[in-house]
Amino acid sequence: MSVQSVFVVGAGTMGHGIAQVCAAAGLSVKIADRTKDLTDKGVARIAKGVERLVQKDKMTAADKDALLGRITPAPDLSGVADVDLVIEAVFEDLDVKTAVFAELGKYAKPETILATNTSSLSITKLATTVDRPERVIGMHFFNPVPVMKLIEVIRALQTDDATYQVIHDLSIQLGKSPVEIKDSPGFAANRVLMMLINEAIFCVYENIGTPEAIDTVMKLGMNHPMGPLALADLVGLDVCLAVMQRLYSGFSDSKFRPCPLLISMVEAGRLGRKTGRGFYEY
Repeated sequence: MSVQSVFVVGAGTMGHGIAQVCAAAGLSVKIADRTKDLTDKGVARIAKGVERLVQKDKMTAADKDALLGRITPAPDLSGVADVDLVIEAVFEDLDVKTAVFAELGKYAKPETILATNTSSLSITKLATTVDRPERVIGMHFFNPVPVMKLIEVIRALQTDDATYQVIHDLSIQLGKSPVEIKDSPGFAANRVLMMLINEAIFCVYENIGTPEAIDTVMKLGMNHPMGPLALADLVGLDVCLAVMQRLYSGFSDSKFRPCPLLISMVEAGRLGRKTGRGFYEY
């Protein structure tokens, strides 16, 4: 089986980026969010992003028009009935994703692969909500999707070899580098990254250094392109906290305990770039 058509559920930061790279690879793409307004905003962000590529001479106007012509806003999830692959990219909450998967199971044809872009939740548990668990898999893209090359490909316990191979091959078609990762809390990327971010937050909490100082140490001393606290602001401190809580509950290990400062900042609504204030002001 080769994938020719994709339905992206969620038109936010990750969803619209996934739709863009799929369309850029020549696939027919449908995209939908909770409301028409959110869907239209996602499509508009794609258009704005590819227009910047044209202005930078990284894409021709004809290629831009062709890419946008392959993307169709959908009114609801019933549109998954005629696609080969669904990629879910909604809010990182198990109840929300479970509800979406249950609805997808009603409309999607039996051979359709159901993928999730979750960054930390159990693929195996999500697979139990549909009637084709062997065709459920994780495709963890990274932000910004058009730029970042990695896709963590995560098998559920139930995922069959054919489904894995289709997604592996598709990832390469999208210009990405797929890495197979075991279904485990946080997978590999977030298990390592969030531990780094959480420890950096502890350094601020314990007055080891200012956010600027900690980030400078990691940039100049470890050659990181961005400090962990600036990265936390970019990701969203609420997202960081949710992943840390998932790691803490999933492993029952105190080393994954979220820093109290992280909890307090989320409670205060200081979530990073999206609210204008986190460890830095924007």
